Amino acid sequence: MTSPLPADEFEQRAASQRQRLHDSVSELRSSVRERLDPRKAARSYAWQASAVAGLVAFALGYAVGGAFSD
Repeated sequence: MTSPLPADEFEQRAASQRQRLHDSVSELRSSVRERLDPRKAARSYAWQASAVAGLVAFALGYAVGGAFSD
């Protein structure tokens, strides 16, 4: 059984599919880098992070102070 399409057509299709796959992977990598950027996350959650750090420091200070009092 022979295919009605010539081999050049298959090669062109394969090259096109490889290029689309490469472009999709590149786009995925850039979007993942952008979403997982720690500096950007730190900027957008600065208030929440400082509030949590303050609460942790307060609780730790209260616990340590309670251990040495009495």
